[in-house]
Amino acid sequence: MPKAREVFEASEDFTVGIEEEFAILDPSTQALDHRYEELAAAAQADEVLAESVAGELIESEIEIRSGRGETFADAARRQDAARPRLFALAGHHHADLAATGTHPFSPWQDQRIIDTEHYRRLNDDLGYVAWRNNTFSLHVHVGVKGADRAIKVCDRLRPILPELLAISANSPSLDGRDSGLHSVRSQIFTKSFPRCGIPDVFGSWAAYADYVELLVRTGSLVEHTQLWWSVRPHHAFGTVEVRICDAQSSAADSTALAGLITACVAQAVLDLDEGVAFEDPPARLVEENLWRAIRHGLDGRMIDLERGEEFPASALGDRLLAWTGPARGALGLDPVLPADNGAQRQRRALGEGASIHEVFSAEVELCRETYAREEVRT
Repeated sequence: MPKAREVFEASEDFTVGIEEEFAILDPSTQALDHRYEELAAAAQADEVLAESVAGELIESEIEIRSGRGETFADAARRQDAARPRLFALAGHHHADLAATGTHPFSPWQDQRIIDTEHYRRLNDDLGYVAWRNNTFSLHVHVGVKGADRAIKVCDRLRPILPELLAISANSPSLDGRDSGLHSVRSQIFTKSFPRCGIPDVFGSWAAYADYVELLVRTGSLVEHTQLWWSVRPHHAFGTVEVRICDAQSSAADSTALAGLITACVAQAVLDLDEGVAFEDPPARLVEENLWRAIRHGLDGRMIDLERGEEFPASALGDRLLAWTGPARGALGLDPVLPADNGAQRQRRALGEGASIHEVFSAEVELCRETYAREEVRT
């Protein structure tokens, strides 16, 4: 833990890293396909992909990482460069890619864990919990200087996490059925993995370090990445990592969501530095909003935890944009959020009589059309 503290003390505010996870598909059936090792090996011949491609638990999943961007625009440019290269590589190797929070019909029993020491350990430690977790998400790292600041920013973001999930919800189907949820990914991940979901309030690095050191001493942790919370301090990067969001079928939606997440972290830092009053809400109330986000996404109602009143979840985007106005102004962030998210789009098609396979095919096509086209960012 002293080394991790040193990393945060040497960190810089508001550097950004973006991580996007994709399902690897058989193009003839759009079922999950065990092709990670093949694609990762081929990516080594591409100077951009060699640095950005990574594995994530199962052999039918591949991730691209921007690496450290000095600004959000820098990180987004890096991701824009990798996206079309990854899709071209997949196409050359007769594979498709998708970016919904879950695969809607491939059996989890058919998936294989990546053969690395890290993932073998997860397989041994978690068993069914790891096997069942065939999910895909968007993670954003934002640099925060100072260990105590980072912990307090994580604390401040706790009630924001369900709001970001509702905005990002993009996984209504699983196991060949409409789950009735807007983010079934969150239900099978955050409600299943240990040390996952909404973390406790720690208040200081010392309190956090005491907890982590207890887990290490008692054999619960081997490495800090076994803390799977929806927001966490990343010991190696000196960042606050937000991990709550479903993967996005549209590249523009993914970039906008990453920009909003960056703004939320930055606004939490600004509020902390300016001494803006904030009272940490009880975990039970944050969990109530988390369930509402999982179940109804933007179609439901959320609770304003300060006022104790409901409001339409459809207002979440505007509310978060209003709160983050100062940070967005300072960092030049102007994310354009879509009118509807992926879960609403898919649920609407299901309601109109489309099959789960037809709905997923449309999402795969949207993914191909948008991620395979390089954007120009300044």
